[in-house]
Amino acid sequence: MLKRLFFLTVSISVLISAASNAAFSQVSLRQRIGQMVMVTATGESLEESSPSMDTLRSDLSRGLVGGLLMFTWSNNLKNPAQIAHFTTELQHQSTIPLLLAIDEEGGKVARLGPSNGFSGTPSAHQMGSVMSSETSTRNVARTMAGWFMQTGLNVNLAPVVDVNVNPASPAIGALGRSFSAKTDSVVLHAGWFIDEFRKRNICTTLKHFPGHGSANSDSHLGFTDVTSTWTPGELIPYVRLLEQNAVDAVMTAHVFNAHLDSVYPATLSVATITGILRNQLGYRGVVFSDEMSMKAISGMYGLDEAMELAVNAGVDMLLYSTNLDSAGHSLAARVVDVLERSVRSGRISEDRINASYERITALKSRLVTGVAARMSPEQNGKAFLVNYPNPFNPTTTIGFGVAGSEWTKVTLIVYDLLGRVVAVLVNTPMLPGKYTIGFDASGMASGMYLCRLSVGKASVVHRIMLVR
Repeated sequence: MLKRLFFLTVSISVLISAASNAAFSQVSLRQRIGQMVMVTATGESLEESSPSMDTLRSDLSRGLVGGLLMFTWSNNLKNPAQIAHFTTELQHQSTIPLLLAIDEEGGKVARLGPSNGFSGTPSAHQMGSVMSSETSTRNVARTMAGWFMQTGLNVNLAPVVDVNVNPASPAIGALGRSFSAKTDSVVLHAGWFIDEFRKRNICTTLKHFPGHGSANSDSHLGFTDVTSTWTPGELIPYVRLLEQNAVDAVMTAHVFNAHLDSVYPATLSVATITGILRNQLGYRGVVFSDEMSMKAISGMYGLDEAMELAVNAGVDMLLYSTNLDSAGHSLAARVVDVLERSVRSGRISEDRINASYERITALKSRLVTGVAARMSPEQNGKAFLVNYPNPFNPTTTIGFGVAGSEWTKVTLIVYDLLGRVVAVLVNTPMLPGKYTIGFDASGMASGMYLCRLSVGKASVVHRIMLVR
């Protein structure tokens, strides 16, 4: 397997408002809606011929999928080499970078573990209430984040910041998914966990808003009412972590709370997502739904009704544990069809779609390499490739420019003088801009290497010299 010998450097601000406004006129409504869809396909490679993979290839090529949710049971996560190959295939197939997500909380909810070539990890409860130290939590998170870098995954649907109000709660406390019954401990351990992933430019996701830790039932299995058990204190982790600027994304809970909304569960609730999370708490980032086929939603609402309600409530990305509907057709296409009709009929405003598209694009722009500075006007249309220092030992920073006006396929590959691939540093669509990325040549022999930047059909080659 190709070695990914890169580390990310911090640079200037992420390129969104002007780029996104221009993109609205260049990206169709269907593709903007498609960015709001995250599905799960069954299989371990896009090369497979199966209804699920055939559909995924088609959906990706048409821009109808914004991300992929991956599981061991769907054979997406067999071993480190397979996962890295699969994520590379997916990013190459898509015209816009994908969010590639798993639930890696630790303990019983860990998609990477001994069964697929990784190691076991302690649960959140063990981290926060048993080991209970900054060092141990950071060490666990650092190991996990390294696995994400190794395999090309870029979104962790964790940490859980539900307070362990009810240790017997079947979906949270009973599974050891909460750091602690103490709010301060939840905030501390979640913050350390997030920081280790952020250092490696992996998105983390607080869940389950506005709090699932007091529930007496499991929303996977049916209607879950926390009206009599939930307290406003369960919002404190979100408030504190937002104050610390430590929130990349938030996932909703499918719980019903009549004190917050007397009609709808949180995922479908305007009062909860827009009213509390966005308006009261001031959150401006991406909101993921919890998986939409869970019985708390699918048992109470039709598929089409639920997706429209969720989007109007303020959800940016709808998560599904399949990519085929009940008739075996593309679920992503169905979601896009339904939401497009809702926009055309006025039941969902186009501004609402554009707001989600902008938030998702902002997140993806940050995750592409971790650095993205908007090109100045005089640089637009120019490509460049440099590194400094040169010669170097053993690290160097490579600077490069991506020209154009929209997402473009970009690869940045280091070769030896025999033409063998040494490292793949970038292999994804990118927006125009100038970028920097670190290259670590530890373990490589001294000598001349060739760095090749390809932007669409154009390419630039630059010589770099490693001197020991």
